[in-house]
Order: sequence, then C-alpha cells, then structure tokens
Amino acid sequence: MPLKDPSFTIGIEEEYHLVDLATRDLVPAPPELMADCETELGDQVHPEFLRSQIEVGTRICRNFAEAAGELRRLRATVARLAAKYGLAPIAAGTHPFGRPTAIQPSDKERYQSIARDLQLVVRRLATCGMHVHVGIEDDELRIDLMNQARYFLPHLLALSTSSPFWEGADSGLKCYRLAVYNELPRTGLPGRFSGWQEYEQTIGVLVRSGVIEDPSKIWWDLRPSARFPTLEMRITDVCTRLDDAITIAALYVAIVRMLYRLRRSNQSWRTYPLLLLDENRWRAQRYGVSGTLFDFGRGELIAFAALLEELIALVAEDAVALACVAEIDRARAIAAGGTSADRQIACFKEASLGADTQSGLRSVVDWLVTETRAGPEPPAPGSGSLPNRD
Repeated sequence: MPLKDPSFTIGIEEEYHLVDLATRDLVPAPPELMADCETELGDQVHPEFLRSQIEVGTRICRNFAEAAGELRRLRATVARLAAKYGLAPIAAGTHPFGRPTAIQPSDKERYQSIARDLQLVVRRLATCGMHVHVGIEDDELRIDLMNQARYFLPHLLALSTSSPFWEGADSGLKCYRLAVYNELPRTGLPGRFSGWQEYEQTIGVLVRSGVIEDPSKIWWDLRPSARFPTLEMRITDVCTRLDDAITIAALYVAIVRMLYRLRRSNQSWRTYPLLLLDENRWRAQRYGVSGTLFDFGRGELIAFAALLEELIALVAEDAVALACVAEIDRARAIAAGGTSADRQIACFKEASLGADTQSGLRSVVDWLVTETRAGPEPPAPGSGSLPNRD
C-alpha cells in the first residue's frame, strides 16, 4: 500500500514565566489570572508545573501565517489580562534571578503527583520551553522520522537559546534550562527505535509496572505526542521574540518534510551514535549560535553559521512547498545578531555598568517584558502562505 503523505499541520505550545512588574520577580501565586485566561482562551491556555508559569497552545494550523497570528493573539491576551494584576508574561527559558524553590506547584493533580514523586529535583523546574508539533499521521513513519530528526535538534536549540541566567548568576551557558531539565528522568535525546512496535513495547513496560501512568510522562527532546498524531519537538527554549519562534518552527517542519522526501526516494539520513548527538546537544546548549557543532561526516567542528547555510540549502525545496521561505531565511538574522540569550547578556552588562548586579538583572526582566509583548516584524513581500488542506 502506498504511503500517504503526512498533513504537515503545525501546532506550537509556549510556556511563560509570570513576573511582578513592581519587583520583576516571579509571582508566587497569581491571583485570578488563570481563571481570566481560561474564560477568554478556553483550552488554549493551561497552568504549568509551578504557579509562576502559564502555557498557551495554538489551534491546529495549516501554514505559518496562521501560526504566527495564533501566537500573537495568545501572547497579547495573556499580557493584557496579566496587566490587570500588575503582572506580565516573559518568554525566556529561565528567569534571570527568581528562586524556583520558593514557588509552589500548581494545584492540578498531575503536577501534585509529579511533585510527590520527584521531590526537590522537580521543584527547581522554573523553566519554559517551546514545543512544536508537526502532523505525521502514520505511526511507523513518525518513529522513522524521529530517528533521523534527532540529528538536527542541536541546530534548533542553538537558534532558540534564551536561558543564560539562573538564580541571579550568569551561568556561562546560552541554555541553562536544559541543565535543570536534565535532572528529571526520561529526558534528553530519545534512543533509536526499530519501529512503532518497539516504541510501544518499551513505553508499555513503564506503564504496566506503574512507573508512569501514560506516555505523556516521557519528556524527551523529541517524541511522538501522547495526545495527537504528531511528532513533537521539545528541545528548544521558549523564544522571547515571536518571529524567532516562527522561524524555528518553520525550520523544524521543513526538516521533517525533507526527511520524508528522502524516505519517498528510498533514502534516509544517516543515524549516528547517541554519544555523538549528545555532544552537539551540549555544544548548542553551551555556546548557542556563536559556537561550533560537529559535522560528523567531515569529522570536524564547523561554525554554526556555516552549518546553518547548509541546512537552509538542504530544506530549500521544502521551504517553498510549505510557503515559509522568508521565515526560514530569517534564521540567518538570528545567527548573525544573536539569540535572546545573547541579548540578555548584553543588556545585563550595559545596565550593570556603574550599578549593582540586581539592577542589571531587573533591566534584563524589563527587556524581556517588552520583547515578549512585541508583535512580529512585517512579513517580507511575496512570502506567501499555504492554502488550507482538506
């Protein structure tokens, strides 16, 4: 039976920290904000693990113009409602100086259960990421593409980094969020699976033994979604700038489509040992777009900007098919100008001149508040969008 083309639909989830505009610190327990958000946004908004966090999710989108519009509306709504209480959302992997262990877990039973199980490890989880779903309806194909797409996750991570600070200190990493997240079980890059049956059997061992209730507690950087027929990318920090989020989502979906093209031609991307993939994951976490990644084929470190050019060329056909050429081209601007992490560090250094460290960190929060609220730049002429698929 011929393989049916995936829908390549798009869904994006973003997590935000909630800050007090007077103190710039994390909010221990926002008043009625969640109820207000649920009234306006329905099931597109959810509490996160800590009470100082909130999560939003787009509807199923058919193109990136639609996805950008959804994120713009969701961000604006949360910001408007939060302002009523003197609060604001910030889209950053970590808060510059907040102390997460001072924040209580949300009341939701799922989070209370996780808190009981993982104790102090999970109480440090004041981290915010971006998850991108791409519609891949065939189970076997989802696993095949997951195996191959792991190679490209460090590239996406490098473009997203927004968590250089932790509890008032410059961590020296562009993405400290993963250092915190790695303390949890069932995280990191997934291993390679021979097919859907092996994946189901592996997860089934954990479910039947009572280790986890369901596959939603598998928190890998890339996983088959437990709720939707999608391949869910989870490695990235939440992007402070909405445009960056759309660029990274577009690049991810284009990568998955490129790998599917190879599959249709009876080809595949070479898979590499997890040890080597993890090394690139670390390098992206540590250095972001200013560093280098291993090119395993050449056996040498290559500047990220050069690898990005190769990647953009690799998915050029897919960018056209998905009508996201302009969005993917913008990755060059991220690589050249730096990510949110780079800008946060620059803001801190400038604001700290002649002032104390805390003043510098408060200035970083102010920058994050402003940039999280800001809408995307106007699209380039002729960037186009895909018509809705039936």
